[in-house]
Amino acid sequence: MAEIIQKDGTWAFDGDALRLTPGRDKNVSLLRRTLGELVVPLGALAGVSFEQGKRDGRLRLRLRDGADPLLQATGGRLTEPHDPYQLVVESDRYGVAEYVVDEVRNALLLDEVPSDPVTAYLLPGPSVPLSVSAGDGTASFDGEHVRLEWNWKTEDAKAAAGARTLAVADIEAVEWHPAAGLENGWLRFTVRNASTKAPPKYDPNSVDLWGFKKDPLMALVAAAVQARLPHPAGAGASDVRREEPASVPRQPAAGDDHDTLLRRLRELGELRREGVLTEEEFTMAKQAVLKRM
Repeated sequence: MAEIIQKDGTWAFDGDALRLTPGRDKNVSLLRRTLGELVVPLGALAGVSFEQGKRDGRLRLRLRDGADPLLQATGGRLTEPHDPYQLVVESDRYGVAEYVVDEVRNALLLDEVPSDPVTAYLLPGPSVPLSVSAGDGTASFDGEHVRLEWNWKTEDAKAAAGARTLAVADIEAVEWHPAAGLENGWLRFTVRNASTKAPPKYDPNSVDLWGFKKDPLMALVAAAVQARLPHPAGAGASDVRREEPASVPRQPAAGDDHDTLLRRLRELGELRREGVLTEEEFTMAKQAVLKRM
């Protein structure tokens, strides 16, 4: 197993999936703490990278388009503090971060995982029930219905209709957008036969967001709903290679020959001698290689 433990969180890779656990440091965002641990199957990954900085570095995962309902609902608009697929790495653990990157990249190559878009979600989305209060209302989701309730700051024309209950079967699309500058953000549901071009503060199927601390949590509601909608690329994709479910175990690769694995053991020994890997990290990594032999 390749593992890196930081204040920002822990990433652990067992050859089949990456387990991303947010840290308990005060700088870890509310969204990541609320979302909790993510298990990303190898087949959902398009790539991984590590960027070094003067004070700290950053591990980044790139998922295949359409693999994650959270990324689908937010359209790539999650900023760095809230992005669960990034990890801040302290300078004394740069070597470990590079080792994790190598292991994930090797597994992607050995399993011949394509980087093209998928036609079904490979991650389940946030767990439900879920309820978030932000901006001019509260959005709750139980897995079947979305309920929108308004507060005293809601525009009168919008609040006059009262609380809204939307069945998932009636929702065609969901979108979360953060506030930016003087522009408000929103959580918007597109309802069948009730589309509107009204701004979110007047739209009874939208929550208007003003850029406060809890705004990003609305992205979790959007993702939970998105996970239960038809996949955007699902229709007419019969000629696309069918994705294996995340539960299918990784088969041993023919490329795991002794020469490759012996070279990996030598590299691990060098990392330990140079002080990049601790004794415990070296032992765990060595056991993972020996297991593959």
